[in-house]
Amino acid sequence: MKMIKIIMLLAVAVAASMLTSCNYNSLVTEKQGVEQAWAEVQNQYQRRADLIPNLVNTVKGYATHESETLENVTKARAAATSININADDLNEETLAKFQKAQNDLSGALKSLLAVTEAYPDLKANENFRDLQVQLEGTENRIATARSRYTEAVMKYNTSILKFPTNIYAGWFGFTKQPQFQADDAAQRAPEVKF
Repeated sequence: MKMIKIIMLLAVAVAASMLTSCNYNSLVTEKQGVEQAWAEVQNQYQRRADLIPNLVNTVKGYATHESETLENVTKARAAATSININADDLNEETLAKFQKAQNDLSGALKSLLAVTEAYPDLKANENFRDLQVQLEGTENRIATARSRYTEAVMKYNTSILKFPTNIYAGWFGFTKQPQFQADDAAQRAPEVKF
């Protein structure tokens, strides 16, 4: 009986020391870092979505016959802003859906900006130039926010995979978070023609 108590005390001591070494609080902090980084990604995409109507309206005044391009941008913006993913719902599938909508919007914006080449007066318009600069700045902010999210996810995913933390991470519901994936087009070298 005395031996059983000693074994149980040793088991509790070992379990307690392992719980301490897994550092539950560090996992919570890292998970919160992932959620904060994801919120910043969404914030920057929202900033871009908010700029687009102003950009479209400015271009409309110059390029009335480019309605298809303007409609595509408007549709892509609506699709991109309709996908809201809570940090708790992040998984490979939801992130891929979100990323596809954002990539579609980026493609539509590239088409819109290409239209401006046909309208020298539009390129010289101060409002348009200001909006274009803001949009370029927003694209840089998006890239930075995505990079920070990627770093936070890498740190968190590494922590929950390390031994002995991996044992306790599952017990406490800490699961691997998804990473952004490069678009298929990014895997091919662009064709350059002169």
